[in-house]
Amino acid sequence: MKKLKLLLSALAFTTLACAANEGAADPIVVQDVGFATPESVLHDTTADLYLVSNINGSPFGTDDNGFISRISPDGTVSALKWIDGASDGVTLHAPKGMGIAGGLLYVADIDHVRMFDATTGAPQGAVRVEGATFLNDIATGSDGSVFVSDSGFNDGFEPSGTDAIYEIAAGKKASTVARGEALGHPNGLLVRGEEIVVVTFGSGEVYVVSAGAERSTGVKTEQGSLDGVIGLEDSELLVSSWGAEAVYRGPAEGPFTMVATGLPAPADIGWDAKRQRFLVPLFKANIVQIHQLNRLE
Repeated sequence: MKKLKLLLSALAFTTLACAANEGAADPIVVQDVGFATPESVLHDTTADLYLVSNINGSPFGTDDNGFISRISPDGTVSALKWIDGASDGVTLHAPKGMGIAGGLLYVADIDHVRMFDATTGAPQGAVRVEGATFLNDIATGSDGSVFVSDSGFNDGFEPSGTDAIYEIAAGKKASTVARGEALGHPNGLLVRGEEIVVVTFGSGEVYVVSAGAERSTGVKTEQGSLDGVIGLEDSELLVSSWGAEAVYRGPAEGPFTMVATGLPAPADIGWDAKRQRFLVPLFKANIVQIHQLNRLE
């Protein structure tokens, strides 16, 4: 994807707090299995397993004790520490967002994007993102492109002024897609063709970074601290919100409806298209919930 210009596209985000979870089956709750600050869940469609990134301490700590778990779709743990920063030859401090492209698992880790063999978990190098302070989410495109957000925080979640979105070219170099405080502490990313949908943790906005477009004003959500975003087959979005302790669903132009509530600190959600499930890591509770997405009437 060519270098993009910022478009803060007005996406209506009307939060209708009605009928959340009505008629939905109880989620599969994976807890008391050893998760430690789970930040992101990703469906590895090839292995048909869910990957869970575990910060295991401070999200800013360079302590090399982060790990990535593998769990089966029924919620059983396949390998708690499939990739383990404590192992010889592996560096993994505070893993957050993940994405798979070209047989590699890309993992955001403070100021590096680390790469692992998506089949074996063996380390395959890393890309240092100069100036980054809080690399957060990873998003991949159908063409194999890889993007990462820098939410722009220092320890204690003080603004660092490094808010940015980068592209990781061929796993070797980071190039700037967009940069600046106007990004509002970007968190979750979703690649859609030549556009990137962005949700923000700081300003509570949903906007789009689009090729060849000028910048316009975004829309703030009623309750913000947005973390993860995933795209459904019908072009709707699912968005997790710490402020609302919920996951929302709706088309880009709104309105949005809560589809799951009572979720303290829902971090970077994942999507299992095969089973129509959304996967919710509860950052502070050391729990992963597996929810069935029902058709909206």
